[in-house]
Amino acid sequence: MPKRRYWAIALAVTSVVLPWPIAGLHKLYLGQPVWAGIYWLLWNTPIPRIACAIDAVWYFVQGEEDFNRQFNDLGGTWHQNGDSLQPSQQVITMAEAMRELEQLRLEGLITEYEFEQKRRQLLG
Repeated sequence: MPKRRYWAIALAVTSVVLPWPIAGLHKLYLGQPVWAGIYWLLWNTPIPRIACAIDAVWYFVQGEEDFNRQFNDLGGTWHQNGDSLQPSQQVITMAEAMRELEQLRLEGLITEYEFEQKRRQLLG
């Protein structure tokens, strides 16, 4: 299930406002249990509250695509289509170029050195 940006913001703001040791719930929600543990270990200091406030602002100003890329593996290389993840057009195009390059190498039209140079250029 994809993570929602507004839930991450709401949980981070709640961690700032409420005085109990709930700092880090947004980190658990986003799949970062180590950070949640660090926030919980420091719950009686102001550090987690400040960090939660910074996180809330960061999630707010961060675009939806950047948030999805960071926490849902969506946006750049993959996009969500219904219930499944599909490769983006960029990935499909690169795969086709790699197949064509491999075919040229197999047919002997380019050398191994030329193949490796072009492959690194495509992947870089």
